[in-house]
Amino acid sequence: MAEAVFRKLADDRELGDRFNVSSSGVSSEESGNDIYPPAKAELRRRGIPFFRRSAKRISDREFEDYDLIIALDRSNLASLRRRFGDSPKIRMLLDRDVADPWYTDDFVTAYDDILKGCERLLDSLA
Repeated sequence: MAEAVFRKLADDRELGDRFNVSSSGVSSEESGNDIYPPAKAELRRRGIPFFRRSAKRISDREFEDYDLIIALDRSNLASLRRRFGDSPKIRMLLDRDVADPWYTDDFVTAYDDILKGCERLLDSLA
């Protein structure tokens, strides 16, 4: 959801060509899976375009190539730091965990958290 929301916000501000955005996980357990259907439904409800994708684990190459690696919760932040060290390019989207709909089944709150974080991130980068 965060990749799609950030892309839409950047495009709306005519900044889309300034950013290369990609979503990856910290594990391989969802590898190959498309966006979770309730997440798609929330993106559609909010008018956020998205495309079919195949989940993947962040690669060493992606870590090297990207300027920022954004974690949505402290657990993923810790996983990234264990794997890549305490790099300043790794940071949280918000100053707290994004509500994880995998556990809460609350895609509205997750979307709202992601929107708030992406707006702040885009403001800081623009």
